[in-house]
Amino acid sequence: MTNRLLARLGHLYLGLILVFLYAPILVMAAMSFNRSEFYQLPFDFTTDWYAKLWHNGEILAAAGRSVWIAGTVTAIATVLGTAASIALYRHSFPGKALLRALLFPPIAIPWLITGTAMLVFFFGIGLDRGTPAVIIGHVALALPYVIVVVSSRLATLDPALEEAARSLGARPWTVTRAVTIPWILPGIIAGALFAFAVSFDQFVVSYFLSEPGDSTLPVLIYTSIRKGFTPEINAVSTLIIAVSMALMLLAARRVRFGGED
Repeated sequence: MTNRLLARLGHLYLGLILVFLYAPILVMAAMSFNRSEFYQLPFDFTTDWYAKLWHNGEILAAAGRSVWIAGTVTAIATVLGTAASIALYRHSFPGKALLRALLFPPIAIPWLITGTAMLVFFFGIGLDRGTPAVIIGHVALALPYVIVVVSSRLATLDPALEEAARSLGARPWTVTRAVTIPWILPGIIAGALFAFAVSFDQFVVSYFLSEPGDSTLPVLIYTSIRKGFTPEINAVSTLIIAVSMALMLLAARRVRFGGED
């Protein structure tokens, strides 16, 4: 009886967590189809806000810039993070443990402090605010996620597989291309998804490093909220969530992230 009660309480607790996480998203998506600009009830279904969204050049430009920056950051962070993970896995050198430990502060330090530090540092080296500064800042934030995820996958690689390839005469690059990369591919994909999410969702660093009038979508949404925004923001947010979930489900079907391939 006690075990059943605890199991039910656990299920209830899990259900409440899911409601807490997803209820605001569902409300936002629903209100993107509500005719009232002020979210008045009863609900009056319409797709007008999606139609107006395609004619809102400011939102579309910010969304396109965010996607372009996030894609660039993902490519750079994934390549650098994967290479760094393989180097940390294969080689031992003084300070390796310290270097691994230094991967976590950028994840744990509040982004407000990180954004301020980057702004001061870039100003000190003569790099003006703009897209290059934003990309460098996002890469610095995304890189630890990629390294941690790919390194976790590398930890499951049997060293005997690489040794067998070397014993058959394979060169180091061939071993990496034919043995290591296929094994860690789920980790690479997961790391790339993390990098894209970190960059696309990044507000603080983008706010500090973007040029005035050339904002990313999170910065535009923030400024719109301060002025009072229309459900067009709900519409673009709903589309982003739908696309993100579709990509995640597609990746999950193609790659088994947590198990054997």
